[in-house]
Order: sequence, then structure tokens, then C-alpha cells
Amino acid sequence: MRNGFEDLDLDRLRRRRSEKWRLHPPDVLPAFIAEMDYDLAEPVLAALRAAVDLSDCGYATPAGLGETFAAFAAARHGWAVDPGRVHLVPDVMAGVDAILQLATEPGDGVIINTPVYPPFFAHIAGGRQRVVEVPLVRADGRWELDFAGLEAAFAACAAGYLLCNPHNPTGRVFSADDLGRIASLAHAYGVIVLADEIHASLTLPGARHTPFVSLGGAAAEQGVTLASASKAFNVAGLKGAVAVAGSAAGQRLLARLPASCQYGAGLFGMLASLAAWSSAGDWLDALLGQLDHARTEFGRLLSERLPEAGYTPPEASYLAWVDCARLGLGPEPAQAFLDRGRVALGRGLDFGPPGDGFVRVTIGTSSALLADIVDRMAAAVG
Repeated sequence: MRNGFEDLDLDRLRRRRSEKWRLHPPDVLPAFIAEMDYDLAEPVLAALRAAVDLSDCGYATPAGLGETFAAFAAARHGWAVDPGRVHLVPDVMAGVDAILQLATEPGDGVIINTPVYPPFFAHIAGGRQRVVEVPLVRADGRWELDFAGLEAAFAACAAGYLLCNPHNPTGRVFSADDLGRIASLAHAYGVIVLADEIHASLTLPGARHTPFVSLGGAAAEQGVTLASASKAFNVAGLKGAVAVAGSAAGQRLLARLPASCQYGAGLFGMLASLAAWSSAGDWLDALLGQLDHARTEFGRLLSERLPEAGYTPPEASYLAWVDCARLGLGPEPAQAFLDRGRVALGRGLDFGPPGDGFVRVTIGTSSALLADIVDRMAAAVG
């Protein structure tokens, strides 16, 4: 196994068959999708190999899932989880879909904080709810919640709030005080909060993630937390996530999840999650050190080669949100980077109107490939 985070072979990476490596021609360096380049943690590999050796490719079962996730949540976040309130779902967005169908009606408003993960728009609209945008606001280079805008949206009969924390693409980790204010508003206006915490395990030094429902009180009553090993352990294609009820009322809601939530999850996703959460803590600690280095190194490279690009290092995960307004690339900088630099980056406007002039860059790679990404970006600017 190649287990060095800096020991990445581009030719070997190009043999992968995931969308990241197959969507574009081979002369394009991909950094557009939330998928790291690193090899899997050895405990995860071992669990998957053992299943293949046994021809164990049947349907997933949630046996042991609640206890394993509860132990991981306690160790990583100081969160006391009732294992009986942990429910298997295929992935976070499938869980969001199912819960919104149970908790809201067609036409109800669901709040999101743009710029935000692009599938939020399609999943809310696909469930026949209305997207209600309350954009984040920029203050001294940071992205902050607009609480006046949130209260106005809550008061205008929104039924749900899809909270992305840690936030994709800005990398913000919202404080416990911020989450408490959200909980108070949700309680006052009777709004369910679905907290997408898929990047929580990737919170970097200097920040602290607070699971929404761990606050108790109004947060627990109004909230459901959705989590997964998929981002932190790079197993998104294996399909496995959890929805965690914060209260007895939330548990009654999740008890009504359709059978498709269990049977839509993959057994390999379950096995990978169990191995990751129970046995790959040392690997995760090493990964966090690597990503801490990557966010700093990416900033250094930008300052040297694209000093007019705007960049605030993320507080979590491996996604960089880069302001390209001063680079002279027009309204679609991602297209210019692809056409002129042969580097594929996330299109800012896919994250909503506040993404105008931005690109999202996946920086979960080696220092050498980070340098290649920035070199190609600089070549596009000329």
C-alpha cells in the first residue's frame, strides 16, 4: 500500500475510474470534486478486502452501527449519542430527501446559506419544496451567518433549514453560539433543522466543531444531524451515512424512514464506516496534519503566483474557496482555467449567486500536485 500523503503518483491516480479521473481528458488535472487523492486507511482497506474474500456482497445491515458511531462521536466531538437514535441512510443527501418528505409539505420553504453545496438546490426542488436562500455575508475575509436574514426567512413560514456545517465551500466551522441562535429561531418558528455535518471529522487545528443536536434543548428538539465517513475517509462511492435524532420527537420521525434508506445503503459503505470509525483514528489524525499543511501551502503558492486571488484558509476539510474577481477571467473563471490552464476546478456559480467570480479547489493532494494546480491556474491568467 502507498500510504504516504506526499507520495502520490499522477500516472497511478489516472488509473482510477471515479468521476474525478474520468470526466475530463487526460491532459486535464482534476481538482473540482470533493474527493481526496490519498490512499485509503489500512483498516478500511482490510475490511473491504475481507468482505471480497468472503464474497460478502449482500444487503447492508445496521448491526453495530449505532454503537460504533456513538463511540467515534464521543471520542472526536465529546458528543454523547444514544446508539438507538442512529439510523442508516445511503448518503447524507438521501437522508435529507427522506426526512424532508416526512417533515415538510410540497411548497414549503427550505432555507440554505449560499454559496453552498450545489446538490442542495436540486434535492430541495426535486422534493417539491421551495429553495429559500439566505446568503452568508463577508466580514473581514470571513463568511458569517446573516441572522437578520435568517429570522426573516423563518418568520416567512419556512418549514426547514438545511444547515451545512462545516460549510461547503467556504470552510467555515460555525461556533456553538451561532448554532444556539439558530436553535432558538428554529424553536420559536417551528422549523426543523437538518444539519449536514459530513465534513465534521475534518475540522482542522484552530477550530472546534459542535454537532448541532449535541447542544441539547431547542437544538435537540428541532434538529437532526446527518454524518458520514465518506469525506474524511474518502469512501463516498461506497454509500453509507447516518441520521441521528436529537430528541424523542426526532426519533419518532426517523423511525418512519422508508425501508429504501437501509436497503439503499451499500454493505461496503457500512463496513468501511465501521472500520473507519472504530480503527482508523491514527490515520485520521495524520490526515488532519496533512490538510493543515495543504491549506497553508496552497495559500503560499497563490501569494507567489496569483497574488490577486482572494483566499481565506478553510477551518475544515480540503476545499479552498478562491475569489478570482481581480484576475481578469470574466464571469466564468472555472471555464477559463479549464480552457487555458487545463485544470478543472469547481464553478463558483454552481454554489449560488454569491459564487460569482469564485472557484472551488480541492486541495486534498500532495504538495507537488498542489503546485501543479496553481501553476496551471497561473498559466490561464498569463
